[in-house]
Amino acid sequence: MIQQLQVVQQLQSQRRKRGVILSSRGWQRLQAAEQRLAEQSNAGKPHTLEQLGELTDLSPNTITKVRRKRLAVDRQTLELYFNALNLSLNPNDYISLDPDTIAQSLLRKPLQGQLSLDSSLYIDRPPVEQLVCEEIMQPGALIRIRAPQQFGKTSLMTRTLAWAQDKQLSGTVLSLHLADAAVLSNLDRFLRWFCAVITQSLQLPHQVDDHWDTIFGSSYNCTRYFESCLLPEMNAPLVLALDGVDILFHYPDIASDFFGMLRAWYEKARYGNSTSNAWQQLRLMVVYSTEIHSLSDLNQSPFNVGLSVELSAFTREQVLDLTQRYGLEQTECVEQLMELLGGNPYLTQTALYHMSTQEISLEQLQHQGIASNGIFGAYLRQQFAQLQLYPELLAVLKVMTQSSEPIDLDPLIAFRLQSMGLIRVFDFQGTISCTLYRQYFERALRMSAVVNA
Repeated sequence: MIQQLQVVQQLQSQRRKRGVILSSRGWQRLQAAEQRLAEQSNAGKPHTLEQLGELTDLSPNTITKVRRKRLAVDRQTLELYFNALNLSLNPNDYISLDPDTIAQSLLRKPLQGQLSLDSSLYIDRPPVEQLVCEEIMQPGALIRIRAPQQFGKTSLMTRTLAWAQDKQLSGTVLSLHLADAAVLSNLDRFLRWFCAVITQSLQLPHQVDDHWDTIFGSSYNCTRYFESCLLPEMNAPLVLALDGVDILFHYPDIASDFFGMLRAWYEKARYGNSTSNAWQQLRLMVVYSTEIHSLSDLNQSPFNVGLSVELSAFTREQVLDLTQRYGLEQTECVEQLMELLGGNPYLTQTALYHMSTQEISLEQLQHQGIASNGIFGAYLRQQFAQLQLYPELLAVLKVMTQSSEPIDLDPLIAFRLQSMGLIRVFDFQGTISCTLYRQYFERALRMSAVVNA
C-alpha cells in the first residue's frame, strides 16, 4: 500500500492535467440532441462540422476531438457544446482523466466483475451501445447479449438499464446465479422463485401463491402472473434484465420450458390482440456466456429472435484509449499488448492496472505472464479447468498450440472455442487468439500429459 501511495504521489506531481472525455451516457444525449436539432432546423439532415462550429463557438477540430472520445478536452468545452444544444452538462455525461481521478483509481483493487456506472475505464464498442439503447425503447423488445466470461456483458447491461431509466422506463436485474440448487430442482419451484424475486425487486405485493393453480402448469401460471399482477402495476415500460442465464443450460428440463416461455412472451407482444399492449410494456435483456447446446428446439427459444449482440475483443484503438485512461504515457506498448493479450478485455484491464501501479513492467509481463503466481494465474487456471470438461476441445487446442499456421476446424468445435474467446476463426480456419493463451496452453497440456503418462 505504501508503494502504491508513492506511485500515486508521483503521478500527481508529474502528469499534466488531462481534462475530460464524454461518457457513454453523455455521447448518447449529445447524439439525440443533434438529431432533434437537425429535424427542427435542417430538414432532418445532420449538421456539418462547420455548422456545429458556428453554433457552439468551437472549432471543427475540437468538435471532432469531443466526438471521438479518445483525446481529453477541458470541461468548459463540453459545457459550450451541450449548452448550444439546450442541454445541461451533468456529472454522468463525462469521465475525468485528471491526475487526481486517475490516482484515486489506482488505490482501488484490480477490476473484479462489472464496472461501476461512473467508472472512467468503461470502453465503448460502437455501434453496440447505440444499437442496444435504441432497441430497448421498442415495444416488446428482446435483446441478447453474449460474450465470453469477463468481456463486459454485465457492464453493458447495467449501462443500458441506467440509460432506459433515465428515459423514464422502469427496470430491474435478476441474476440467475442467485438461484440455489433447491430452486433449480424443478420447473415449478424455479418459476415461483422467479416471480417472487421480481415482485420483491419491484416492491409490489407478493401474490404468487394466490395466482398459482397446478391445473394450468407452471409456465402458464408464470405468464398469467406477469400479465395480471406485474405488468398492469407498472406506470412505465419494464426492462427486465436476466443476467447469467447460461446457468440454466446445465438444467435442460428447466431451460427448455423457461426459454420457450420467454419466446412466447416476445411473440405475445406481436399478436395484435387485447393482451399485446401489456406484453409490449415488457423489454427483455438476456445475458449469457456459453452457447446453447442443451436446447433441442431452437425455434421455441428466444435465441434466434430479437436483437443479438456479441461483444468482441478490444481493437487496437480501444486498447490505446484504455492505456491513456490509466494515465500511461508509453502508448508504444499497445502493439505488444495486442500481440500478448489479443484485446481480451479482462486481461487488458488487469495488465494496465498493474502496469499503472508500477507493480509490473511490460517486459516482465511478456516473460512472466503465464506464471502460476502471476497476475493472470488464477484466470488461466480457470480457463484450463473449464476445458477439462470437454476433451474434444482440449485435443483440438493442443494441435493449434503446436501449429504456427491456422488449421482447418470442424465448424461446431470452432464455434465453441471461439465462444470462449480462445481462438479466432477465418474461413473455417482457426488460430489461438493471443500469445498468452498459446504459451499457457502449450505448457499446461504438455505438463498434463507428463502427469497422466
